[in-house]
Amino acid sequence: MTVHGSWTLDALVAAYGQHLHRTRGLRDGTFAQHELHVRRFVRAALGDGPIDVGRLGPADVVAFILRSKDRFRPRTVGTVATALRSFFRFLRAEGLSDGRLEAAVPSVASWRLATLPRGLTDEQLARLLESASTSTGPNAARDRAILVCLASLGLRAGEVADLRLDDIDWRAGTIHIRAHKTRRAGVLPLPRDVGRAIVAYLRVERPKTTERCVFLLHGSDGRSSPFGRGRVSGIVARALRRAGIRAPIFGAHVLRHTLASRMVRRGTSLKEVADFLGHRSLDTTAIYAKLDLPALRDVALPWPEVTP
Repeated sequence: MTVHGSWTLDALVAAYGQHLHRTRGLRDGTFAQHELHVRRFVRAALGDGPIDVGRLGPADVVAFILRSKDRFRPRTVGTVATALRSFFRFLRAEGLSDGRLEAAVPSVASWRLATLPRGLTDEQLARLLESASTSTGPNAARDRAILVCLASLGLRAGEVADLRLDDIDWRAGTIHIRAHKTRRAGVLPLPRDVGRAIVAYLRVERPKTTERCVFLLHGSDGRSSPFGRGRVSGIVARALRRAGIRAPIFGAHVLRHTLASRMVRRGTSLKEVADFLGHRSLDTTAIYAKLDLPALRDVALPWPEVTP
């Protein structure tokens, strides 16, 4: 591929995407993350208008990572750094950059289990769901059903977006979760509040369509289309703002953290939490052990006495 020195941001990202799919075979979700971070970086460094990648310098890279550090968790900043290194390798492969930009990306320290899970308090969760139940917006029933699915089942945004009508067994009271991040499918019990919220959406708002996805985008022209996981997180972010909640993270995953934290506080074992959330390894669930204060007291060593 021959790439020009000056182009639009969309053309640049499209060429980068072709490179990733050709050389890395990334999944769509991973590429979407890379694309988001690359777009933010290029706009921050070069502004609007035609893009001249020859103007990019190491100082732009360092400044962007430092700003990301103030905005995101260390693990997310590490993802930003990975996306930038990948983007700079693409530029180098096309002869648009040497190794300076790639080498300028700083390493980001991130220790596993170094932080506490960032979820909502019981009061905040109740306020969020109450606000959703009293909302009268054009997609109020849909958005409330999505919030209830996230809060009661701990689903990922992509799992909610991929949920299909055939996945719900109303007679058995179960819901089938399609293979997503872990590539493992699963079956969960269908809580009453989730079933009622979905039924309310299906009866009141969901348009008549041949689409089998449960939740749909309702176009102003009467057409409907499936969701993307980014829109699911957008619904959560708007609901949090509407309820006046300053959440530790704005997005669908805050409700997954909230459910797991509540389960641990109620005495559910980490193995049961891991099975419910679909974690492939207990290591992923181990961070919630920090919330089990009675167990931590049992294993804590006594403070040593100091003899003068």
